[in-house]
Amino acid sequence: MRTPHGRCSPISFTRTAVLLAASLALAGCASLSPDGGSADVQSLVGANPLLGGATVQRPAATADAVDALLARPLDAEAAVRVALLNSPRLQDAFATLQLSDAERVQAASLPNPVFAFGRLREGSALEIDRALRLNVINLIALPWQAKWAGQRHEAAKLEAAQRVLQVAADTRRAWVRAVAAQQSLAYLRDAKDAAEAGAELAHRMAAVGNWSALQRTREQLLLADAAAQLARAEQAAVAGREQLARMLGLDRRQAASLALPDRLPPLPAAAPDAGDVQALALRDRLDVRAAEAQNTATANALGLTRATRVINAMEVGAVRNTVFGNGPDRARSTERGFELELPIPLFDWGQASNARAEALYLQSAARVRDTGVRAASEARESFAQWQSAYAIARRYQDEVLPLRRQVNDEMVLRYNGMLSSVWDLLGETRASMLAVSAAIEAQRDFWLADTDLQLAITGSAA
Repeated sequence: MRTPHGRCSPISFTRTAVLLAASLALAGCASLSPDGGSADVQSLVGANPLLGGATVQRPAATADAVDALLARPLDAEAAVRVALLNSPRLQDAFATLQLSDAERVQAASLPNPVFAFGRLREGSALEIDRALRLNVINLIALPWQAKWAGQRHEAAKLEAAQRVLQVAADTRRAWVRAVAAQQSLAYLRDAKDAAEAGAELAHRMAAVGNWSALQRTREQLLLADAAAQLARAEQAAVAGREQLARMLGLDRRQAASLALPDRLPPLPAAAPDAGDVQALALRDRLDVRAAEAQNTATANALGLTRATRVINAMEVGAVRNTVFGNGPDRARSTERGFELELPIPLFDWGQASNARAEALYLQSAARVRDTGVRAASEARESFAQWQSAYAIARRYQDEVLPLRRQVNDEMVLRYNGMLSSVWDLLGETRASMLAVSAAIEAQRDFWLADTDLQLAITGSAA
């Protein structure tokens, strides 16, 4: 703006000075995070029950730290600690976060000036051209670019926190499956031993003519079925251990030394009140917060695109040209000035870039709504599965197993009183083993459902 006397208003100079000062301040404050963003991720997930009090940091495990945790039977919380120290998935997550941090710092850095040098000769005359240019549009847009990059980095932190919780949840699931498979294997071995005893006794009785071929074949069939179930259980136990070893990032030596508890943790005495799981999911889930942060960043990018859709580049430069004459006096003349480069919007008025930015915003807004709908639905579904799994596991623990023990005790008494045969006792033993195996599966399903519920409320999709 100019005054009536043709001089520039001090207001315009003040605005320009403030803008340049803000750009310089942004460039001076931008620096890489010394811890790779792990402290920010810790603040997002530190109180989450999936971590069990473990501290989130950039994975940089030593073999001694992992071996110290593997020196005793590994419970669920210790397994999560090993995964946070040693998991390749977390190393990938923090490397991605470090890339986002680098992009944030790069976006807040001042654009480098461009130096141009030319040397021209005509006969004995020599001309030297020098120019120093700076992209003014990039300098003006620096505060918006820095703000946009900062918002994207916040979304990247939320995504990294999601991956931390996902690793913790997957580790807990693998631990539960491995322990349950090992626990079931022990009972199925007892069931096979009982079937072997029955088959051997049947063979002897058939050999002396006290049993028919049909009765002997039935016992052999029971033994073959018990052996097949045992083989399947052994394979499931090996698969469970290897899945857990993969989640923990263990090598061959560490996987061989992995020791697990003999049984799963007991069920809670009573089902805790989870509250309004839908409201908790919409408030606390990290994927919902990440989608909202990404939508905000996209909206700011749309504003920048609209502001620069016609003039998206402008360079200002200082020029100095020196000409050395070819006369006997070798006269030299110097020209000084400036140059301005602007694109001429003859063919591209920015409609396509503006439409693209608007489409990206609409896409981002749709993803926010989709994420919210999925979060609420998954929270309700996980809570229903959790309630059902708890009711089934509690039914086995409070009713089925006590009744099965009572029947088994009565059968032993009847056998001792010669009121029941050894076949009745062996059959009851096999039935008890199968009931215990079903109770272990119900207990396993509850702890898996508990992990899914915690992740559905605070983390992301399972």
